[in-house]
Amino acid sequence: MVEFVEAGGLRIAYERVGEGPPLVFVHGAAEDSRIWEPQLAGLADEFTVVAWDEPGAGRSSDLPERFGLVGYADGLAVLLKALGLGPAHIAGLSWGGTVLLELYRRHPGLVATLIMIDTYAGWKGSLPADEVRARVAGARKMLAAPDGEFDPTLPGLFANDPPARFVPLLAAIAADVRPATLEHELAIMAETDLSDLLPHIAVPTLLIWGQYDARSPLVVARQFEEAIPDPTLVVIEGAGHMSNLERPERVNDAVRDFCRAHPPGSG
Repeated sequence: MVEFVEAGGLRIAYERVGEGPPLVFVHGAAEDSRIWEPQLAGLADEFTVVAWDEPGAGRSSDLPERFGLVGYADGLAVLLKALGLGPAHIAGLSWGGTVLLELYRRHPGLVATLIMIDTYAGWKGSLPADEVRARVAGARKMLAAPDGEFDPTLPGLFANDPPARFVPLLAAIAADVRPATLEHELAIMAETDLSDLLPHIAVPTLLIWGQYDARSPLVVARQFEEAIPDPTLVVIEGAGHMSNLERPERVNDAVRDFCRAHPPGSG
């Protein structure tokens, strides 16, 4: 069931299922909380699982003007405080992992563990400059498409064809993408470099990466692994960038094992 909280004049939607230690999921760009369907279903037997619709996505309010990465992080903090969920296990996919890093930088007391899934320390912080330029150019072309031809599906999301059972879900999410939100997020990613934060992370950290991730390749996972003190890296065989959909059972097992090993308050 979708519920709402108010945060600085914004209406933020979220889904909450299950009972147990809090486990919060933060979606990527051109997505909303529905992208976590297999995690909400698969982990609610042991955890209080929450997935938000970030501002500008899903059933949440449109973005205010001049809304930056800090706004996303602070909005997520408001949600966590309103639900009494901190410190929580918090997982971020792709752009969502960048939001999660900013949350940790600004509100470390809300974070029990970090679960970084196929993500970046911002594009600028994780990718070569020429790759960032190419992505910006591709995004501009996509966003300039005429009405009726706009397709928010970024290239290289899956190692193979999307799993058939999730094709209707992906189509429904894509149909609800707001171009202004996507343009704003991609611009933030192109300018964000949070790599200097990684060596200062002081909570248990799990890195989950698709073996064949073409958007955030394994070399980025290795950057995280080298920079963060004592992380755990799990490579999901046969998966691409959307490893949580392509191999959901494997991702859920990795999250479950890690959260069991690091209950909130144990550090």
